[in-house]
Amino acid sequence: MNIKKVLIIVLFFFSLNFSLYAEAPHYLDFKLILNESDAGKKAQNFLKKKLESGIENIKKKEKSFQEDEKKIIQQKKIISAEEYKKKVSELRNKVSEIQKERGKLLENVAKQRAKARKEILNNLNPIIKNYMNEKKIRMVIDKKNILLADETLDITKDIMALLNKKLKSINLN
Repeated sequence: MNIKKVLIIVLFFFSLNFSLYAEAPHYLDFKLILNESDAGKKAQNFLKKKLESGIENIKKKEKSFQEDEKKIIQQKKIISAEEYKKKVSELRNKVSEIQKERGKLLENVAKQRAKARKEILNNLNPIIKNYMNEKKIRMVIDKKNILLADETLDITKDIMALLNKKLKSINLN
């Protein structure tokens, strides 16, 4: 009879120990935090304005080149073949330069977007670690990797509130 009691007590402690570790992992929506946090919104608006102004500037130049092209075509019969080839070559070089400028603009914006993402992530990791310690959470997963989960395990709003307190904006210059 004593062996049965000891066995029951041992099993009870093992089941108690396993139940402590059987806690479900929590999740957060990292994409939502990037897009909707204060710093994320400000960074997105900054990059959007930079991209729009750069593209607008490039479009103005393209329009100017189109006007130059029309002038060159009109002058084709008036000027010599050498002069015509020279002007066409100059125009092609200008178009090539503007394509390079567009590529640099897109590359620059992409680099700044990656920098903003990295900075948000660097500020987010300690916040998540502290939150996990306070709430005794053992694992946090990004929502995009989850097929289906209980919404009570979603900690996105809590983490975003903590991030908004810590990080108001990002310097992208």
